[in-house]
Amino acid sequence: MGTFTAEERAAMKEHAKELKTAARRASQADKAAQAEQDVLAKIAEMAPSDRVLAERVHAIVKSSAPVLEPKLWYGMPSYALDGKIVCFFQSAEKFKARYATLGFSDQANLDDGPMWAAGFALTEVTPAVEKRIAALVTQAVK
Repeated sequence: MGTFTAEERAAMKEHAKELKTAARRASQADKAAQAEQDVLAKIAEMAPSDRVLAERVHAIVKSSAPVLEPKLWYGMPSYALDGKIVCFFQSAEKFKARYATLGFSDQANLDDGPMWAAGFALTEVTPAVEKRIAALVTQAVK
């Protein structure tokens, strides 16, 4: 224990770079606009199967919870409220996983009794999946 994979180390380096870049930006409006461009550029770099999923997740989050601000988090698209990550998309390719993941942090208001899901495997975005994502994201910011 205690050792990180090459993929995990790369993600940590990306996160440090993201923090430095964000700190250098001038105004809040500039920061928000550039952060969204950074997210869209990162999505565009993804493998086609991950890119399709990430584009749909991005659109759903933006329409369901416009209060969330897109930003990069460990090199992945994420969405924050008051600077704190609420949810994020993790591509399958980045960590050589079997599927992409839509995850929620402890900032998300998804509490449902003594145990609830905070991460969801994502292989396809069907109309039913779109509704589920929209409902989860809406609940997360209540």
